[in-house]
Amino acid sequence: MAQVVAQMALQKPFSGECVSVKGIPRLEPIRRPLRLNVRAVATKSSSGVITAAEKEVTRNRSMRVGEMAEEMKRVRAQMEEDEQLSSLMRGLRGQNLSDNQFATSDTKLRLVEVDGSGADGEEKLPLIYDPVTIAAYWGKKPGAVATRIAQLLGVAGGFLSGIAMDIITKKVKENEVKRAIELREIVTSLGPAYIKLGQALSIRPDILSPSAMTELQKLCDKVPSFPNDIAMALIEEELGKPWQEIYSELSPSPIAAASLGQVYKGRLLETGEVVAVKVQRPYVLETVTVDLFIIRKLGVALRRFPQIATDVVGLVDEWAARFFEELDYINEGENGTRFAEQMKVDLPQVVVAKTYTKYTSRRVLTTEWIEGEKLSQSTASDVGDLVNVGVICYLKQLLDTGFFHADPHPGNLIRTPDGKLAILDFGLMTQITDQQKYGMIEAISHLIHRDYEAIVEDFVKLDFIPEGVNLSPIMPVLAKVFDQALEGGGAKNINFQELAADLAQITFDYPFRIPPYFALIIRAIGVLEGIALVGNPDFAIVDEAYPYIAQRLLTDNSPRLRKALRYTIYGKSGVFDADRFIDVLEAFETFAAAAKSGGGGELQGNMASYGLVPAGNIQWPSPTLQNRRVQTRTALLFIFSEQGEFFREFILDEVVKGIDAVSREQLARVMVGLGIDRLRPVLSVVPIPGLRPFVLVPTVTPEDETVLNNVRRIVAFLSVGTSSSRSISEGGDLQIMEVVQELLPVLPSVATQLVPEIANRLVSRIVARTLRELAISF
Repeated sequence: MAQVVAQMALQKPFSGECVSVKGIPRLEPIRRPLRLNVRAVATKSSSGVITAAEKEVTRNRSMRVGEMAEEMKRVRAQMEEDEQLSSLMRGLRGQNLSDNQFATSDTKLRLVEVDGSGADGEEKLPLIYDPVTIAAYWGKKPGAVATRIAQLLGVAGGFLSGIAMDIITKKVKENEVKRAIELREIVTSLGPAYIKLGQALSIRPDILSPSAMTELQKLCDKVPSFPNDIAMALIEEELGKPWQEIYSELSPSPIAAASLGQVYKGRLLETGEVVAVKVQRPYVLETVTVDLFIIRKLGVALRRFPQIATDVVGLVDEWAARFFEELDYINEGENGTRFAEQMKVDLPQVVVAKTYTKYTSRRVLTTEWIEGEKLSQSTASDVGDLVNVGVICYLKQLLDTGFFHADPHPGNLIRTPDGKLAILDFGLMTQITDQQKYGMIEAISHLIHRDYEAIVEDFVKLDFIPEGVNLSPIMPVLAKVFDQALEGGGAKNINFQELAADLAQITFDYPFRIPPYFALIIRAIGVLEGIALVGNPDFAIVDEAYPYIAQRLLTDNSPRLRKALRYTIYGKSGVFDADRFIDVLEAFETFAAAAKSGGGGELQGNMASYGLVPAGNIQWPSPTLQNRRVQTRTALLFIFSEQGEFFREFILDEVVKGIDAVSREQLARVMVGLGIDRLRPVLSVVPIPGLRPFVLVPTVTPEDETVLNNVRRIVAFLSVGTSSSRSISEGGDLQIMEVVQELLPVLPSVATQLVPEIANRLVSRIVARTLRELAISF
């Protein structure tokens, strides 16, 4: 879903305005009427009952996750053939970033060197974003603001004159790459606010051309370092002591420098522990706030022009509030501690540097030093496993904790020497609401079943479409988009030019938007995918993400996810789907295996133990059975584990229907073997009330045949490795006693609690059917 929706980010927002950076053109979407050929979606009839034909349509439209993954791989391959799409994907994956820790030596960083601390009773700059206070502060310093404006125009003057000359001489295309490089250098020199803004624009082809995007994607926040004596003085100012009284040693120069600060490697005097010391660059707060003040003033002025629908002021305020969080190192340290607490029980193989709060302030951060290499550069054999751990980690943030690491570029993902995954830099985090968490899982379930009506409603819940919008015209358009992307036959059947034009039409005609939190999700997925693709060209994020979603569906007790689980298996038609049932359990097994990666099994993480039944919980009927070697599936153990209690209840009716159908099938065979079926002609001539033929010889209905087929497939899946599974998979008859005998050694004591419940339901079902048949007979 993320890859399909990500393509919508390629189009201009719904304002209808065509935006471009001066002199750097963008590709215009094709404006044309949509040619829709949408297949019918199963809906309820006027009576409110879904017909059999409609059920069949819905069942045929659903797909298994493996099929979806294959389609997505083929879609990705064809996307890479398009220059614009390929550039976007490289940027999302962080593959255009420079590995240098510093900018080139000729790069200059221009900061506003004004003391914003409020000396001599002056008003201070706020430490939490407050546009009113910022405006009041800089409103009293018109000279400094004018100086910054002149500085900005001076730096950009040569670039703008070059663009003008390109237009006059008609060499815009010829000089496009040259101008893009100049733009990147200008953005870097203007300081933190513009660097962050450039990074945000680097994945916006609706604003920039592919060449400009490629250059801005190289912005990795690397800038020249500032003098050591200034850094040491700031440490003393912030921590109240000279650095020699806190650290026994510090590296003679910074090991990395970014727009907000630079990092030294040191050792604590008190404990001897090796640490990383991040010191904030001087005048960052002043430079950032004056730039925000100027940009916001420009946004207010643009409100006078109704043809500009974008609310620049609102966007600036939202972005600035998050940016200010990065300026507070105390907040960053607390974020890291909170993140580590959320991961240590379930995913102990994920490492987060410890924060030393005693030696941390708003502008100085002291954390544990983590040795290792960038995951994107590692050649270790376990990189693939660590990518799987990374996927689980980010999905846990996204769909469980809701506390999301919002800056997952390749430099922040480290492979430690002992094969664990370390995550760095918690300055920028975002909160995912329960509505968004559950909504994304529900949307995946609806996408699998191609329930486009429900998907459109999901988009409202997820803030892609505003509340109150008429959804009727949007549904068939999105149906076509998803049908094209997920249709059997792969990417060769997709006309990407038409698909892109359809998406463009949606964003022009309907208020469809990419919410900020989802853009961060796409970036996180892109980075993990980019790292994985280096060693595994067949990597598919669907294959890695769905197992986590299956785990959430099976283990989360929230009403919304229980409803989503039922929908996943039954679909819109309400008919039990054995394929989907097996799909979910297979995905759960994949998750259980992946959660053991990176040392999760040895560290006994909670997620690595999903589906495992402690040996003490299994009651063996005899020593002979105890000693038998049976290959037991994780899925089977999960069903009979404490965590699988809801799922057992969930499938109990299907179990009862299966036993009933099997028992009648077996009874019918016995009756035929005894020759009782020969009494049918006699009973037809001399009818005896209450003794209709089908009472003597049970009839196996088409519904029973479907149930029996489901039972055979499910038992074959759960009993893999046994002789029963082999006979079933080869089309043999289902021998209930043999299956029970095969599986008995792996059934824990909880099975004894189910037998009475199953027996009660089975008796009730048989009695109800018998009474119904007797009533018909009389």
